[in-house]
Amino acid sequence: MLKAILADITKIAADAVVNAANSALGPGTGVNGAIRMAAGQGLVEECRVIGHCPTGEARVTGGYDLPAGHVIHTVGPVWRGGGHGEPELLAKCYLSCLSLAASMELSSIAFPCISTGVFGYPGDAAAKVAVDTVRGYARENPLPGEIVFCCFSEDDLSLYERLLGRGE
Repeated sequence: MLKAILADITKIAADAVVNAANSALGPGTGVNGAIRMAAGQGLVEECRVIGHCPTGEARVTGGYDLPAGHVIHTVGPVWRGGGHGEPELLAKCYLSCLSLAASMELSSIAFPCISTGVFGYPGDAAAKVAVDTVRGYARENPLPGEIVFCCFSEDDLSLYERLLGRGE
């Protein structure tokens, strides 16, 4: 089941929430800063041990003080106009997270709007990549069975709802 909601991702009680991380898995703003602050020092320490995550890949940590059991960290592409592989790298983020969740037999995952904050990816283009990629994955794979697009703004929510209304 795919759905979009308006919520704070740090309050979602899914098996995993996705962190829009930086490649150093270090401090940041937006989703990354909120997740790190809400999860607490345990997450910070575990990220320090992992150390690095290339763009398009994913790494997992515990959820610590979050209601989610795990945090799957992925590094989205920085928007450079769309002609430098950004859509493919963004799709790879979603696929990496979903594959990791499935390998851990997680039944639910919540995604933020990856790369649309300080990385500058246009929201409408990012939403289309996200929905198309996740929808394709979900048709072929039973896990995770519940996939949530957690939107922080009404504008993002309406983008995702419009895209999810097509083809389901």
